[in-house]
Amino acid sequence: MEFGIAVVQALLLVALAPLVSGSARWMRAKMHTRRGPSILQDCYDIAKLFKRQDVRTAESSFVHRIMPPLFFGVMLLLAMGVPMITRFSPISVLGDVILIIYLMALPRFFFSLAAVDSGDAYAGLGGVRELLIGVLVEPALMLALFVAVLATGTTNVGGMGEGIASLSAGSPVGVMLAGVAFACACYMELGKLPYDLAEAEQELQEGPLSEYSGPSLALAKMSLSMKQIIVVSWFVAIFVPWGSATDMSLASLAIGLGVWLAKVAVIFGACSVIENLVARVRYKLLGRQTWAVVGIAAFAFVFCVLGI
Repeated sequence: MEFGIAVVQALLLVALAPLVSGSARWMRAKMHTRRGPSILQDCYDIAKLFKRQDVRTAESSFVHRIMPPLFFGVMLLLAMGVPMITRFSPISVLGDVILIIYLMALPRFFFSLAAVDSGDAYAGLGGVRELLIGVLVEPALMLALFVAVLATGTTNVGGMGEGIASLSAGSPVGVMLAGVAFACACYMELGKLPYDLAEAEQELQEGPLSEYSGPSLALAKMSLSMKQIIVVSWFVAIFVPWGSATDMSLASLAIGLGVWLAKVAVIFGACSVIENLVARVRYKLLGRQTWAVVGIAAFAFVFCVLGI
């Protein structure tokens, strides 16, 4: 039964990925008082890309070819382990935060490496920027998770969510600050303004994908949207676990699915509002903001050690 839930989560992720990115574009257009594209526009674009030829540069190697399917496969694997519908991990071994961190780092590394491997200096610059974002964001992400692990006494995402939901976790103030730091780090991981602009292919943010086309580009775009949903689900599973299914009954699973969809919709709606109220920040200046998030996570660690 747990494996069936894991498969359902993976299929649900694939179905929702283009809708999430399409909804963001639609909401941005409405806030800018433009008609904008349909919510289903990204679905149409991906379908068209799968029908087109896959063209690669002569300088590229196998790294450039394997990045899109590897990215897509890792996201599917994460979807099967991160609790979405249920409070517990459908596949326990895939719900360990240490494994999730490594799995999240794997596509980022190949994403940047493939950009350099393409032989395009423009794409390579975008790949360097992606690595810079990872270096600046991941310390806060890992420190916030470390506080949650110390407070709950487990590295399993489902167990961490259960400890916080039952209010049995130690250091409530530390957990609260860790949640704030983790939420800020997750927003940066989503690639929203002021840290990114995923639609602008002519900008450095889309540099790593500038040499992709056809099915490879479709898989890469799908994977980026899937990553956004997984990051949000990761935050929800640990710090906002209330409402998820705690047993395997159909009624509980249906309620858990509805609650998860509502949480994801609210968070993405709030992120869309925020990104349309701010201006883009030069990526060389991102460290000034990311270190503030690291500071919040450090305070959370101090409160956790003191048991506050």
